[in-house]
Amino acid sequence: MQTPQSGSLIEVALQQMKRSIICCELAPGEKLKVAELSKAYGLSSSPIREALNRLAQEGIVEANENKGFRVAGLSVDDFEQITRLRTLLEGEALADSIRYGDDAWEANVLGAYHRLGVVEKKLGSVGVVLDDDWSLRHKAFHFALLSASPSPLMLGIIDSLFDRAERYRRFCALRRKVERRKGDEHKQLMEAALERDTQKAVGMLQDHIRNTLARVSDVLSQQHSTLQ
Repeated sequence: MQTPQSGSLIEVALQQMKRSIICCELAPGEKLKVAELSKAYGLSSSPIREALNRLAQEGIVEANENKGFRVAGLSVDDFEQITRLRTLLEGEALADSIRYGDDAWEANVLGAYHRLGVVEKKLGSVGVVLDDDWSLRHKAFHFALLSASPSPLMLGIIDSLFDRAERYRRFCALRRKVERRKGDEHKQLMEAALERDTQKAVGMLQDHIRNTLARVSDVLSQQHSTLQ
């Protein structure tokens, strides 16, 4: 039986490993040894193993009965599927938010956009997309837009897909030479949502998501060619 203490230790292990995987500190395909992770995080093997099983359910860890755990690999096909699901589900959630959002929702969107802009001004043009604070505020802005959706289930699935996409974004940002500036896209997306222009806002959000696909595909193809 899981106690409150063991539950909190599992959550600690889950969040620490999830961050390390998403930020590519634990590389795609890397073997995840329970004993080494226990030592690194100062936790016993039980919460580590349970956290790994949960991360396997989220799709960023691969579990094999005979070979143990590995960080899930990256592939164009996987990212295409993630992108397709994100465009469908986030489009629906944004349409719901525009329909049901009230003054508090509008204030939340404006505040999230402002907080994202503050960190972008501070960081300038170098290394924005690899900054942890920017990543947190970027996700917060996207979820502020969707926050008036009345479906917690849909938002939960979107959250998982967003994190899976973030790992690809980080991996590619580490390898590309040209920064993609998203500030104007975010501003236009926010304005369309607050103007309650559902068709325009949803279309912009879906384009915003799809724009990453070509860049990720290029980087993964180059990596594949290098390894051959």
